[in-house]
Amino acid sequence: MNEAERAQVVAEARAWIGTPYHHCADVRGAGVDCAMLIVRVYCDLELVERFDPRPYPPDWYLHRSEERYLGHILARAHRVERPLPGDVFLLKYGRTFSHGGIVTKPDPLIVVHAFRPHHIVVEEEIARCPDLAHRLKGALYASYWD
Repeated sequence: MNEAERAQVVAEARAWIGTPYHHCADVRGAGVDCAMLIVRVYCDLELVERFDPRPYPPDWYLHRSEERYLGHILARAHRVERPLPGDVFLLKYGRTFSHGGIVTKPDPLIVVHAFRPHHIVVEEEIARCPDLAHRLKGALYASYWD
């Protein structure tokens, strides 16, 4: 993948900033959650074949050990040690990886994500987010490109 393609992913992710958080939604400006944000950005840019992981309950990650979210990502991408702009980051909540976003800058780690406590899609430095900073050492990064 070249820098122009990565820049397209970042620009598309940023176009969702300000969209309200809404579980299982995927309409820019109306509502989206973290999973559907990733799906829509990569599918809308035709970098990934269209798929729909819904339905999923809002608290599935608290009651199951199956890596459902991670499975959808790794079926289409591969793990990387260090992310680049346009890659995906994932964090564990509960028993499994269940929150993610799109990297816009790797160092410091800045991502676009739909986060329920914020009630909106934001771009932020994860180390400065009190709800997420302590989860960073267990983060997983994935890339859709070599």
